[in-house]
Amino acid sequence: MPVDPLHSATHQLPRGSRSSAVEVRRSARRSRTVSAYREGDRTIVLIPDRMSEAEEQRWVTVMLDKLAAQESKRVFGDAELAERARRLSAQCFDGRARPASVRWVTNQNTRWGSCTPAEGSIRLSHRLQGMPEYVVDYVLVHELAHLLVPGHGPRFWQLLEAYPRTERARGYLEGVVAAERLPHLPAARTE
Repeated sequence: MPVDPLHSATHQLPRGSRSSAVEVRRSARRSRTVSAYREGDRTIVLIPDRMSEAEEQRWVTVMLDKLAAQESKRVFGDAELAERARRLSAQCFDGRARPASVRWVTNQNTRWGSCTPAEGSIRLSHRLQGMPEYVVDYVLVHELAHLLVPGHGPRFWQLLEAYPRTERARGYLEGVVAAERLPHLPAARTE
């Protein structure tokens, strides 16, 4: 069987995107379908070879949005949460923040997370489950920073500058809080 001709191109994403790059792979065997998946720090988008550059750009955007929507609905367990904390500590704090435990809890309805530096324990509110991964990561980084600096002084906030999506995540969480405070009006009647 002949080998499928495959063309590949790499696109850089805007700063702050989930992945560092998108790789588009064109295939003559692929006639109509477009698909995408994550591979480490890259997003792979598979498209038919016949697509124009404009169609490629449109489909890359569509597939990135689809992947982000799927990921925002994904809920991960305590073991994955602890692994994320380890990875984020390595990325943001050179591995200096080492929690003894990281877990989801259901008894935090007024805060997103908490940390007990003396015990090295981090707890995240179950309300974060299903939020975009960058938001969960921000709360993890916030709590990891408390293992290094217990309070919220200037040194603490300086540590958080290591996480590039801090402002975006904080804005998202502020929006969630604001939405929770809106009056819940009855649904409009249709006549």
